[in-house]
Amino acid sequence: MTQQIRDVVEQYVKLVGSGPTEDIVQLYAPDATVEDPIGTEPRRGHDAIREFYEVIANLDRETELRPDSVRIAGKHAAFMFTLVTKFGDQRFSLAPIDVMEFDDSGKIVRMRAYWSQEDMSSAPD
Repeated sequence: MTQQIRDVVEQYVKLVGSGPTEDIVQLYAPDATVEDPIGTEPRRGHDAIREFYEVIANLDRETELRPDSVRIAGKHAAFMFTLVTKFGDQRFSLAPIDVMEFDDSGKIVRMRAYWSQEDMSSAPD
């Protein structure tokens, strides 16, 4: 299951960087929760998760997984990645730490992202 989880983590980061919202949603179990950033009201289920990721769908964005940050223990994974978004003439960079829990079929059942506004910075072109 470790390799399956690693594959989902890699796919998740890739899709957040350039994929369609629906492909991201399909990585989640139907009743999964997303708490991003941690401390906000969790979103539960595909409809709420779709609405959450739809916010970035039309942004010019790219991601990079920090492969040495991936830690997998049982059905849990933690990892850091960089998300760069472009809005008008400005580019912003964020490097959240995501923690995920998986079900037996390799679907994400819970995702919590650790970051705050202080972690967002301007990114060079």
